[in-house]
Amino acid sequence: MSGRAELLADRGEAAADEEFFRSRPFLDAEGATHTLRIETDEAELLAPLIVHEIPGGEGRDASSPYAYPGLALRAASEIDHTLAGSKSAAPIDPGNVDWSGTDLVSVFIRHALTEPLLAGAAERNLVQIADPELPRKSRASDRNQVNRNRRAGYEVRLVPGAETTPADRAGFLAVYEQTMRRAGAGERYFFGSVYFDRILESTRAWLALAHAPGGRVAAASIAVRSDGYLHYYLSGSTDAQLRDSPMKNVVSALVDFAAEQGLPLNLGGGIARADRLEEFKRGFANREQAWCSSEIVCDPATYARLSADREPGGYFPAYRAPS
Repeated sequence: MSGRAELLADRGEAAADEEFFRSRPFLDAEGATHTLRIETDEAELLAPLIVHEIPGGEGRDASSPYAYPGLALRAASEIDHTLAGSKSAAPIDPGNVDWSGTDLVSVFIRHALTEPLLAGAAERNLVQIADPELPRKSRASDRNQVNRNRRAGYEVRLVPGAETTPADRAGFLAVYEQTMRRAGAGERYFFGSVYFDRILESTRAWLALAHAPGGRVAAASIAVRSDGYLHYYLSGSTDAQLRDSPMKNVVSALVDFAAEQGLPLNLGGGIARADRLEEFKRGFANREQAWCSSEIVCDPATYARLSADREPGGYFPAYRAPS
């Protein structure tokens, strides 16, 4: 199947999608600038992108927003978008797509957790899933800690994003930023209050808050619904209550909430395979799911010239690898 790609000068079409990771609140927060459209005789694929200038005036490249935006599929005979990765359409081979209409050197696409709509997508990570269709996973040590916290007076509230108060959002931001500082996270992950305010406007977002005895927010997580999953999206625990592991109470509540909706809960992966973060999530997960991405060279000649003196070491695009 051959196709033609073009870059639309706004992300309006992608932002019309109801799924969280292709919704207007999320794309506004992420600063998405364009929509990639791939057309074939049988279907149209739409993906939100953030377009960047390549240093030195060497053209432009693009990447998907954070997390799991994927592509929306619209078959030629359909009006409405279906879930990304619908198995009703064969994946499109990027090698059979004419990318010249995008005027991009390269594009990096993060897929949703469904079957990628682009052939040859590479496994990027394994994420941990709590699937209500399988026997529930719960380690005795985790259950004991959750129950101990409940007896001590910890309480979890799950609030629709649009109903959160300034105090709720401030409590979340405080514990999230403390967690990022403990982890030594890069500046990219300090999203700030404007970002969180915008994504919590979505009807597919919730804020789960664990309050310590006395009412202070001890741990919190944003949960979002997209492409057939509830996603444990961004979270954090306060330094003062870290020893009590209140995040276990938050995750336990989200597992319950996802099951009520008949959805698997995507807990995400670790920073590295088998690290402490992944091990924490394994305590609640009963299966793993591959998460894939596509790395596409749209202009091979320019890409080769820009990458000639770089050692990519697995970095894409190679010309942006640290020198």
